[in-house]
Amino acid sequence: MFKKLLVANRGEIAIRVIRACRTLGIQTVAVYSDADRNSLHVMLADEAYHIGPAPSAESYLNIDKIIEVAKASGSEVVHPGYGFLSEVEDFAKRLKAEGLVFVGPEPEQIRKMGDKLGAREFMRAAGVPIVPGSDAVQSVDEAKAEAERIGYPIILKASAGGGGKGIRVVEEPKELASAFRACQSEGLNYFKDDRVFLERFITNPKHIEIQVFGDKHGNAVHLFERECSVQRRHQKLIEEAPSVSVPEEVRAAMGEVAVQATKALKYVGAGTIEFIFDNATKEYFFMEMNTRLQVEHPITELITGIDLVHEQLRVAAGMPLSVAQEDIEKHGHAIELRICTEDPLTFAPCPGKIRRCRLPQGPFVRVDSYVYPGYEVPIYYDPMVAKLIAWGHDRNECIRRLQQALAEFMLTGVKSNIVLHKNILAHPMFLDGSYTTQFIDNELKGKKHKELFMFVDENVFLIAAAIEAYNQSRHKDVSQYKVSSRWKNLSRFQQLRV
Repeated sequence: MFKKLLVANRGEIAIRVIRACRTLGIQTVAVYSDADRNSLHVMLADEAYHIGPAPSAESYLNIDKIIEVAKASGSEVVHPGYGFLSEVEDFAKRLKAEGLVFVGPEPEQIRKMGDKLGAREFMRAAGVPIVPGSDAVQSVDEAKAEAERIGYPIILKASAGGGGKGIRVVEEPKELASAFRACQSEGLNYFKDDRVFLERFITNPKHIEIQVFGDKHGNAVHLFERECSVQRRHQKLIEEAPSVSVPEEVRAAMGEVAVQATKALKYVGAGTIEFIFDNATKEYFFMEMNTRLQVEHPITELITGIDLVHEQLRVAAGMPLSVAQEDIEKHGHAIELRICTEDPLTFAPCPGKIRRCRLPQGPFVRVDSYVYPGYEVPIYYDPMVAKLIAWGHDRNECIRRLQQALAEFMLTGVKSNIVLHKNILAHPMFLDGSYTTQFIDNELKGKKHKELFMFVDENVFLIAAAIEAYNQSRHKDVSQYKVSSRWKNLSRFQQLRV
């Protein structure tokens, strides 16, 4: 196993990797931007290095600087987390050339799956069902011809797109030209690739993904599915495992197909094969493969009992997978809620200073977070500040635990989507499992959405807390308390390293 690892990321995923390394006796190196100088991952790592200004392009996406720090710190291996450089072929190539180990697949595997058109063709050849669609189209006229052949509604996708960018649903011909130009523009601006293709749009689908793992010895397994259908702006908000919509025989078939594709790719490490699932026909179609650890990996860990980050490190070190397919079983139900500092009505990011922070606790409740009272949530990065995860023997028990945890969760000083999650967990369509990827757009948007919310100004909570503190102080005999050292109090509040 490795002696020292650099985490090329920030926030909760950096902390997740640091904690996994600690249990394996691996020293950790954190990197941070100007905006993250006081971030928790910097405090928890054995060493921390500044890598540049706040904007990602000048820090967390700066390949030269990260490699420089890795070599200067004596790190042998780099874990990219998710986002940033985790699916950048050039980063994996550069690390390999510098004699550093990349915790992830081979550069060629990243390249093949990063090109959505190429990935479609690869999966078709590997026997994986794909959505009826087109090759790359170069003009609006070409797009119109392909749309007529496929049939409306269609979805336009930038070939190199991701993260909800470069995607447009087109319901009728008059919308096609503007949607095509928008996809082409986003593809070029964000990914330097203006290729666009079309697929048949499945109305009200489910988003189902299969967690896969491969090693350098030719082994490949799946760890069942996750449902990620609660989304806003094509980005996930809630994930659960297993899906309540997938019949057992379809679940088994999807797992087999995913392993088949993983072996055909000779894939190494953690990956996720995402499918569009037609709830009416129970058909499933390949959508894309993420060549990294997913944000939602904790729910798979909770239903299988397998530490996916440990498994990543084993595979990166050249060891075989610790489990065979027949050893992997699912138990109970797990759900993850992404807690974001964003307006719950408009979904606009809301950075700022957190005044008070109370993270929920309880049996089978897990919170992966990096925030604390006084922390300044930066404007430069994704607004997700925590993941609230719960496990139950069944789905109902899991939901009840999450509802209790949400009632305990407190974040003041910034807007958050905690109230949105409360409403989703109480919604009949979520409770019966009939929700689809259109759930938020159809059920929780506009006037109907606003009427669901009962906002209470955070100042009400602060005033109530102040009144309670004042009343308690009037009835206490202060002489019974010892005078405490200010340094002692400070050390309790802050996590100080010696």
